[in-house]
Amino acid sequence: MLSILDYGIIIAVLLITLYFGLRYAKNQKSTEAYFSAKGRVPSWAIGMSLLATLISSVTFLGYPAEGYANNWILLVQGLMVPIVLLGTVWFIVPLYRKVIGLSTYEYFEKRFGNFARYYSSIAFVLRQFSGMGTVLYLLAVALSSMTNINTYWIILVVGSIIVIVNLLGGIEAVIWLDVFQGFMLFASGILCLLVIIFSVNGGLPEVWRVASENGRTGFGPYDLDFTRLTFVVMAINGMFYAIQKYGTDQTVIQRYLTARSDKSAIRASLMGILLTVPVWSLFMFIGTALFVYYTQQPLPDNIGPNSVFPYFIMTQLPVGVVGFILAAMISAAICSLSADLNSLAAVGIEDYYKKFRPEKVDNEYLRASRWMVAIAGVISMLIGFIYVELGSESILGIIFTLYAIFSGGIVGVFLLGIFTERANRQGINIAIIVCVLFTAYAFLTSTEIEFRGNTFFLLDLGEYNFTHHKMMLGVYSHLVVIGVGYLASLFFPKPTLDPNLYYKGWKRNRRLDRERGIES
Repeated sequence: MLSILDYGIIIAVLLITLYFGLRYAKNQKSTEAYFSAKGRVPSWAIGMSLLATLISSVTFLGYPAEGYANNWILLVQGLMVPIVLLGTVWFIVPLYRKVIGLSTYEYFEKRFGNFARYYSSIAFVLRQFSGMGTVLYLLAVALSSMTNINTYWIILVVGSIIVIVNLLGGIEAVIWLDVFQGFMLFASGILCLLVIIFSVNGGLPEVWRVASENGRTGFGPYDLDFTRLTFVVMAINGMFYAIQKYGTDQTVIQRYLTARSDKSAIRASLMGILLTVPVWSLFMFIGTALFVYYTQQPLPDNIGPNSVFPYFIMTQLPVGVVGFILAAMISAAICSLSADLNSLAAVGIEDYYKKFRPEKVDNEYLRASRWMVAIAGVISMLIGFIYVELGSESILGIIFTLYAIFSGGIVGVFLLGIFTERANRQGINIAIIVCVLFTAYAFLTSTEIEFRGNTFFLLDLGEYNFTHHKMMLGVYSHLVVIGVGYLASLFFPKPTLDPNLYYKGWKRNRRLDRERGIES
């Protein structure tokens, strides 16, 4: 059980969290301030915010669980992020800052029409809610096992704090809370790893030897087999994940818009990208080290992979340190979910509310934004409750699979929009419909359910069932959109485009601006 000191540290962190909401509440007088902070945030803080947005309870608990049970194959997706984005972020960031107001999916409408905008924004909403439910579930289960507090109460309290911070402080509070949480995250991860390594007889060399001998290192299997989880599957999935997350995800794009200039936004993006991979690696290696530690120490039979890290924290760390680690875990969840809530509200206002109620005063939009934050928070808590009821022993794999399914070809739409002038609205609409049909077929024919003791596919087409790994489903959906979208576009007139909407035109305008001495 936790000591009074541990509880005191956790309560102090929760109070600091609420302070950030109160601290920036006075600045939230318009929707622009509420969602983009009017350029008041420096680039280094935005970079830390990007890091904290992508690091949540999934990282804090899911990665150690995966590192304990398997090798590092699920880390491959994250390792592909800098490889892909270091060559693209320098034009994706300023392009968005030039052509959209707040919603990422405004770009899709300007390039391909309303259908593309609503399809991509709905896919984003589905991904966000599935991810937010996972974060709350992981946090609640972990804290409940450590404190014996009811999981539903944990979800309710943490969810309420997240909603309050967003209602009061908007994106500015979220970003500065992310900065605070980022430092806690680094400190807690390094502290835990050092304690584990020094607790292993033989230290780091022994950790590496035992882990290698037991298949807990490396990124294999490396064979070219799309029916199971391999390095190739994760690498391909990771390339599309990088483009989707940093090129089409409202949570990330919104950070670009808070920067004071294009250069500031690019610096922030690079900082966030380069910091995220070491953190993912750190927590994956914690799981590897825990595996070695518990080959030398007895582990209760009822402790599964998802519970190993929480068990170690509660049984091996001293009083005070336990409270700090748990506070960092809670803070990671709060920061990630706060960003998700703010971005969901931004999409709700820009993509839906303003469409149905145009030309209203800004105060009405601001009130509606806060209502959307509250509603999204309640829905997320309800999804967390459902996850608790269902339970899961492989939550990291599930969240990656859901992300692949709900990606729905969005990267394909984005790449056609950015890199081709020939792709048009009609072609993309056809491609999206084909993509939806393909995704439905692949999901239904590859998903098994159990009913009355019998296991069967949701839709069984025999030898025509989709047999590849579900993470490839997201990849194929993007490729379907690219192929069908381009070919279908050839049957319709070439569109007349704003040059800022595609790479070649944007690059040409950028060069002309520089010649005129205009800098962003």
